[in-house]
Amino acid sequence: MLPYLEATKSLYAAAAAAPDDQLCCVSSPPWRMPDLVIPDILFAMNYGCGTTVHPRDVPDSGAVLYIGVGGGLELLQFASLARRPGGVIGVDSVPEMIAACERNLALARTVNPWLTEDAIDVRQGDALALPVADGAIGLVAQNCLFNIFREAELDRALAEVFRVLRPGGALSLSDPVTPRPIPAHLRDDDRLRAQCLSGAIPLGAYLARLVRAGFGTIEVRARRPYRLLDRARYGLDAHLLLESVEVVAYKHPIPTDGPCIFTGRTAIYFGDTPTLDDGKGHLLRRDVPLPVCDKTAAALLRLGRPDLLVTDSTWHYDGGGCC
Repeated sequence: MLPYLEATKSLYAAAAAAPDDQLCCVSSPPWRMPDLVIPDILFAMNYGCGTTVHPRDVPDSGAVLYIGVGGGLELLQFASLARRPGGVIGVDSVPEMIAACERNLALARTVNPWLTEDAIDVRQGDALALPVADGAIGLVAQNCLFNIFREAELDRALAEVFRVLRPGGALSLSDPVTPRPIPAHLRDDDRLRAQCLSGAIPLGAYLARLVRAGFGTIEVRARRPYRLLDRARYGLDAHLLLESVEVVAYKHPIPTDGPCIFTGRTAIYFGDTPTLDDGKGHLLRRDVPLPVCDKTAAALLRLGRPDLLVTDSTWHYDGGGCC
């Protein structure tokens, strides 16, 4: 196994034995759901940088596959939404973490009568070779894992996700990103990479990797501060603020004119007529904000109309847009 992946396994094996609330710093509170009781130990072992749990993403059929189980918090939340046998599959390569997760889920079953033993299937496996059949999954999720991988392994992990997703299925991700490339002396530090501090890449490169893997529609759901790498402690020329992003990528064909990437841009038409037809399938109603992908935003701006406003990216997207 590659040395940096060995370092990651070692770090998370230790975190399974002794929960480390500084290992990752979740910057958004976890979803609270009706009829769901979450034991405290699951919060203590919530090793992530955001959340991948969005109720509207849970498929009507086909399992949710969660990669890197941690203490089991998001597995439990997904199971609360799916509510069916085999509705959630968790995969992890660290035996100690699997054992801790299974203990936590057993505890969760004592306070959640609806949680049956067959609701969550926790498997020994690897993100680089998922133990799942082709096209079997409706939703894949990972939280603060893919940023650990180096380039070749990241491409392989994304290819595996694409393989197991059914057409139209989604990949929900939460990872740190960086505003500028992280220097080599930090990137090459295996422990810092395992701690989700030095493997981050710029958001543009992150989204490009998803497109290269074949995902035709991508939504940036949220973007917020995550960790600060300060100049003195990390040997930097200037402070480096890492951000946490929550992204959902869909297994849609990539359009001939490029992928549809939503970053929270909106178009508002305020002209003399009731509607504006841009000639490309978009009908804007007067005074009604329309979320648009970056590609459509750029095309609308090229119209040069004084009665059309197109906002910058807000890095927050809740759906309802067009491409």
